[in-house]
Amino acid sequence: MRRPRKRGLTLLLAAACFAAAGEAQEARTLELPDGERVSYTLRVHPADAHLLDAAATLPPASPLQAAKLLNRHLLAGNIEEAALLSNAPRRRFEVFREYRDAVGEDEFKRVFGRYFYPENRLLAEIAIGRHRLLIWELKDAGAGAPHVAGQYFVEVEGRYFMDDVPSATRSQLRQVLEAWRSGAARP
Repeated sequence: MRRPRKRGLTLLLAAACFAAAGEAQEARTLELPDGERVSYTLRVHPADAHLLDAAATLPPASPLQAAKLLNRHLLAGNIEEAALLSNAPRRRFEVFREYRDAVGEDEFKRVFGRYFYPENRLLAEIAIGRHRLLIWELKDAGAGAPHVAGQYFVEVEGRYFMDDVPSATRSQLRQVLEAWRSGAARP
């Protein structure tokens, strides 16, 4: 009697867990007006994936966990800890501080807290190599149409950081975000 190979069984279990989690993944290509093509992987998370369990430990082991940890720090007004989740922490700290100073502490916390509102959702995770883009639909009561926002991350040694360093891949992700906003890249 032949025993199943461990690797095959592991892949089968991983695929089953992935499917059970309600997540779908597909390879896609975006054709740009200039004829250039951007190849990426689209991953769709369950509708409630963005919700925060306040007691949960959030190691930045995935883009979504990194985003939750980032937004949790910002909701608490802790820009120092949030900036440490960037691949350019000093610059990111300055950006957060300038924004908080411009809008005030309460509005700053409200803006980042809305990532956890039940009526908002994570629309997609876009992957190109080690780089990720999370695309969010953020609604504000009485503000009209939802806003489609993007957060950029990059994997470094098994951890995800906000991707604040310009690169060709980040530019490609930006093009995918713009195509999503226009409807050209939506599933």
